[in-house]
Amino acid sequence: MSAFSAIGEEQEHDRNEYTPGLEPQATWCPGCGDFGVLKALKGAAAELGLAPEEILVCTGIGCSGKLNSYFESYGFHTIHGRSLPVARAAKLANDGLTIVAAGGDGDGYGIGGNHFMHTARENHDMTYIVFNNEIFGLTKGQTSPTSPKGHKSKTQPHGSAKDPIRPLSMALNAGASYVARTAAVNPNQARDIIVEAIEHDGFSHIDFLTQCPTWNKDAKQYVPYIDINDSDDYEVDVTDRSTASQLMFETENALHEGTVLTGRYYVDNKRPSYQQEKKQIGELPEEPLAEKYFDDDYEWDRVYDTFLDKHK
Repeated sequence: MSAFSAIGEEQEHDRNEYTPGLEPQATWCPGCGDFGVLKALKGAAAELGLAPEEILVCTGIGCSGKLNSYFESYGFHTIHGRSLPVARAAKLANDGLTIVAAGGDGDGYGIGGNHFMHTARENHDMTYIVFNNEIFGLTKGQTSPTSPKGHKSKTQPHGSAKDPIRPLSMALNAGASYVARTAAVNPNQARDIIVEAIEHDGFSHIDFLTQCPTWNKDAKQYVPYIDINDSDDYEVDVTDRSTASQLMFETENALHEGTVLTGRYYVDNKRPSYQQEKKQIGELPEEPLAEKYFDDDYEWDRVYDTFLDKHK
């Protein structure tokens, strides 16, 4: 019997299977957008027919970091900004796992911004959900990388003098092969986007607008929203990088002018993932490393043996 025998089996699953017995009720603030992420992820996992044992959720520090406590699957609660390197290691060790990494805007775009850039550049096969509420929520309302210019907070009492980062544009420029934005107030779109992101072979980045009614009342509820893929006002070709770049720029400007644009912006299905490229050059075995080491009869490979052989 393999430790990973559940992977790849076609099964039907109910969204309630992803509610853990230990912490069945999330304890985010009433009205928090994080509930929308959890609901969408449960719905996506059920629609994809994934067993809890087939999923690993890696999170950072912050309100978003509790996602893997409230979602029944394998989970790894990393330190601040480090969900992506842990997720990358897990995917390399067991390519069959469905990897979902998550973090807040401060965790993902600030403290872990370097990991975000290089994970997108290398196109690792995983889904990265960033809970974007334009504030540091867990630490009680400090300015974050996505806080709008002029926003007043405990750390910027006279208003932020800095322009916010552009997460969609940053993901595209870094090399992400799937880029989308959704919002907690649009649960059906959020579920569908997560389904697409998980099915995509490569790095999928979802900028997920999550309202924070406790510490960021300026952001309201991110309503009304416009789905660019359904609106007649926007011409969208998700395979055209140039068009996607222009529309992302417009979207990021519009958010702080009161217009919330969401949807799929860019999808590149032709680019191989990091894992696929590694297998092509023989640096990643077809059989998962994690499964090899689960076998008591397997003889462990030692990296230092490779270096010693070169000097004999």
